Order: sequence, then structure tokens, then C-alpha cells
Amino acid sequence: MASRIVAPKMAQMAARPAFRAVQPKVAQRAFSGLRQATFVRPQTVSMVQKVAPAARRAYSSEMANALVQVSQNIGMGNAAIGLGGAGIGIGLVFAALLQGVARNPSLRGQLFSYAILGFAFVEAIGLFDLMVAMMCKYV
Repeated sequence: MASRIVAPKMAQMAARPAFRAVQPKVAQRAFSGLRQATFVRPQTVSMVQKVAPAARRAYSSEMANALVQVSQNIGMGNAAIGLGGAGIGIGLVFAALLQGVARNPSLRGQLFSYAILGFAFVEAIGLFDLMVAMMCKYV
């Protein structure tokens, strides 16, 4: 329930620019139907803008920065799920090694070299996944 209320409000706050540009006043000349744009004089600027010009924020407000950080963390977590798959793969490689040695002990050396090769492949995939997770967070 709360997410239906909070999420649109956060999106609205993130999409809204933090300050508004000074809009020109449009005056109509008395002698013709043409419109002339006249800009607001500096005396009519509000006291808030005179006292605190640093209060204006750029478009990337704190809310937008927070949303970016949350998105990075979610992306990193989703990418890191693959590390569990690498752990399962390593377990399967060595389980197959134990089963193969139990069935035919004379092939222990050859099966062990195959197991190390399989371990290296699975570990490489896990490292690639870890690299993607780090890229989601820090790039």
C-alpha cells in the first residue's frame, strides 16, 4: 500500500526541476496587435532569491542521487546472484571427480587433471560475474 503512494511521489520529485526559469511577461502594445516580450526587472525578484542564491539546486537533486545509488545496489545484488551458480558448479565438478575415482581408482590422475580444468572454467565464469557486479556498482 505504501509503495503505491511513495513511488509515484518519489518519481515526481525526481523528474521535477529544482528551480524554475524566469518566464518573460507578455505585454500587448496599444497601437498594434503584436505582442512584445518584456523581462522581469531585477527589483521584482523575490527576497528568497536575493538572500540565498545558493539555495538553487541543479537538476540532480539529493532524491535523484539516492535513486541512482539504490539502482546501483540493486543491480550489483542481481549480478552477484550468479556467484552462487559458480559455487554450485565447483561443487558438481568435484562431486563428479569423487564419483569417478570411486568407480575407477586407476584413472585418478587423469580425472584429477580434468577436474582442475573444469574448476578453472567454472571459476572464470564466477570471476566474470563478479566483475559485472562491480561494474554495476562503480561504473
